[in-house]
Amino acid sequence: MLPVGGYIENVLRGAILSRMNISEITSGWIRLRIVLGTCLALAFAGLPQPRVHASDPAGVENKTIVVLGDSLAAGLGLDPSEAFPALLQKKIDAAGWKFTVVNAGVSGDTTAGGLRRIDWLLRRKIDVLVLELGGNDGLRGIPVGATKTNLQAIIDHLRQKQPRAQVVIAGMQMPPNMGDEYNTAFRNIFPELARANHAALIPFLLEGVGGRPGLNQLDQIHPTAEGQRIVAENVWKILRSVLEKYGSAKLQPPLQQPGP
Repeated sequence: MLPVGGYIENVLRGAILSRMNISEITSGWIRLRIVLGTCLALAFAGLPQPRVHASDPAGVENKTIVVLGDSLAAGLGLDPSEAFPALLQKKIDAAGWKFTVVNAGVSGDTTAGGLRRIDWLLRRKIDVLVLELGGNDGLRGIPVGATKTNLQAIIDHLRQKQPRAQVVIAGMQMPPNMGDEYNTAFRNIFPELARANHAALIPFLLEGVGGRPGLNQLDQIHPTAEGQRIVAENVWKILRSVLEKYGSAKLQPPLQQPGP
């Protein structure tokens, strides 16, 4: 099945190259909405349910970590078991911690798409949200202010419905061809949001992977299996400390309102 992100790009590309008329474009978007609706329904039906440890007399359910992301989380071009969310699950299991990782990565997704999806994801309890979005915004030259507003809105929706949830923000950077001014403003989005929302920050998700041909697929955008293992380590360095707080039984996630 063609990934949702790829279908979107095909519709847009077809509209540009063949100069489709309005009725043809409308027809394309109707088909797109049907595909999106089907994908969301299937995805929701397939979300893993919190596991219960049989050895625990109280039958305590695992806490839930949701990775809300794009093709980097989805593991485009790889088996899902090779994507960093699956690798995080292995690290958690090896540590004996009671957390289930839900991979909510959608190839081609933007911060606007993530904002449209967050309420659907909040139908289940989320204990930790790993927010891995923004890369596609940057590559498309979407204004930095719009990207930051969307990410803040995602956090706001989470905190309104589940105020005790922890947030981990994955920082991203753009290639040099986007220009110094845009790149600097884009890079600053993530630490600024982390400070304003008392969230943990992964400084750069693709640290040690971005720009290294041997660790990326032919498109030089999406990591290979080896690259995904490095990405998982980048996330784990920050996520581990967040999860350790749960184990200490002293966790009190911040309830402060975001700063100005």
